[in-house]
Amino acid sequence: MGDPAGVGPEITVRAWAALHKTGPAFMVIGDALSLASAWGGADVPVEKVTGPAEAAQVFKKALPVLDIPLQTPVVAGQPSPAHANQIVRWIETGAGLALSGDVAGLVTAPIAKASLYATGFRFPGHTEFLEELVADQSYDGARGPVMMLAAAGLRVTLATIHLPISAVPAALTVEKIVTVGLVTAQALRRDFGIPEPRLAVSGLNPHAGESGSLGREEITLIDPAVRALRDLGVNAFGPLPADTLFHEGARATYDAALCMFHDQALIPVKMLDFYGGVNITLGLPIVRTSPDHGTAFDIAGRGVARADSMIAAIRMARSIADRRAA
Repeated sequence: MGDPAGVGPEITVRAWAALHKTGPAFMVIGDALSLASAWGGADVPVEKVTGPAEAAQVFKKALPVLDIPLQTPVVAGQPSPAHANQIVRWIETGAGLALSGDVAGLVTAPIAKASLYATGFRFPGHTEFLEELVADQSYDGARGPVMMLAAAGLRVTLATIHLPISAVPAALTVEKIVTVGLVTAQALRRDFGIPEPRLAVSGLNPHAGESGSLGREEITLIDPAVRALRDLGVNAFGPLPADTLFHEGARATYDAALCMFHDQALIPVKMLDFYGGVNITLGLPIVRTSPDHGTAFDIAGRGVARADSMIAAIRMARSIADRRAA
């Protein structure tokens, strides 16, 4: 359910309202009271369930909730460290159900890391915590986690994620870029049904370094990584200037773009599909997606949060799970 003081409860309620007749069916792990009192919740029946089997039976008529209740009240827009332990339990429970195969995948609503840090949470976010939770599980293929953002007409993956721009060059290595490329190519085949994926690799510097005059990372890191990927059977090409990588004609030449840092990847995704983008974690033994936005505390409880990204994340998780099963 994500942070109960954010928009997680209301976009979850709205997702059920949009999907309960057609599916895919889902069960919420979280606080039933928060969901029942979320904006719009008055029009959505909430029913506590004991597990996924019961949830599947009630989904068409009520929002099924595996209730792990909070111990203190929620005020919309005001995150509290008092909720942190339960938020962590919700994530752990969802990961466990996905690992056991009791559910097809895990969709995570946004969390606020600051509230969790106050109680000793030591991970930068959901993705890194999930990596730890599934670390000992076997997985057939290149291992992640790798963050992919998918929107209308564009998929991007990231070589570095939540780092200051000043720290990105030192964090890049040939090995890291190759690993992200391998995981991306594998996911395009396994999770998206693209038998011969094409992978465009961006440069780091303006004009992809301009032959070394604007930076040498393309020469020392990115070009060797692209050549290594090609040697490993991946149809990768680059490094390409990021400022010409995302227009319509360029996007037609690849199935995913491997970018070097956060904003290089996320700005084009959000320009193309601000409300409907999906965050997908590749290279894990479980299917995991999430909305491509944060907790939005500034609008929580006001009834204006859109559920497009949550709905897209649920549909994407179902689609990937079906392809993996096949």
